[in-house]
Amino acid sequence: MKTVEAQGVTIPALGLGTWELRGQQCAELVKAALDMGYRHVDTAQMYANEREVGEGIRASGVPRTDIFLTTKIWPDCHAADDFARAVDERLELLDCGPVDLLLLHWPSRTVPLSETVSALNKAWRTGHCRHIGISNFTVAQIREAVALSDAPLVCNQVEFHPLINQDKVHAACRQAGMAMTAYCPIARNRVADEPVMQEIAASHGVTPADITIAWHMAQQDVIAIPRSSKPERLASNLAASEIELSVDEVSRISALKARHLRMCEPESVAPVWDQP
Repeated sequence: MKTVEAQGVTIPALGLGTWELRGQQCAELVKAALDMGYRHVDTAQMYANEREVGEGIRASGVPRTDIFLTTKIWPDCHAADDFARAVDERLELLDCGPVDLLLLHWPSRTVPLSETVSALNKAWRTGHCRHIGISNFTVAQIREAVALSDAPLVCNQVEFHPLINQDKVHAACRQAGMAMTAYCPIARNRVADEPVMQEIAASHGVTPADITIAWHMAQQDVIAIPRSSKPERLASNLAASEIELSVDEVSRISALKARHLRMCEPESVAPVWDQP
């Protein structure tokens, strides 16, 4: 399993995203992924599946110390007291001990970032999480959060795939020593419609989605957390993480960012994005 190093932390470069997975299906898919060799699982307060994620982890029999577990706090709990209660609830639902990475899911429009980052650092100091980070933060918000935090911020989790230009955010993460975690990493399979992806996939005898996972792995400091409800797709993603692309193939895929297609932009929480 390939890994990414950030702020002295080693993170599996391929993880299981669990957005939209619910109930027993979620628990079974988490267990199946861990049985296959996944060692990184991503969930969130908003996903309403943390109890099932925890069940899947425990059912797998994989030692907890071998699993990198991430969860996220929704902006309506970013005030200090609400944040502390939300963290306690996350740990109770997961029932897996401290999480490895605790993220601010989206920047709040109403609570000062200084208050939330202070609460995030308190969760770190009190041992509720081993590491902390952010998600869906713009360049300016990344810099503000880094300046406010006593503990190093390990990653910024954002929408990232070949069809979106995230160069500015990626550069800001690198400057801060952070990894970038990619959700929606195959652009909800819009990559399958791209002739370049089809051609490269055909040359490797795999799918465009597989090539996209390989492209993420080639970025060195990017972690991809694709979600799938099908065990066979979980296995395909894992195999795809070992595909080696040429420098030219990576360059041709990266050029697709000129399309700049954003798939996830909830009106209630999305910030004013950095423009390419």
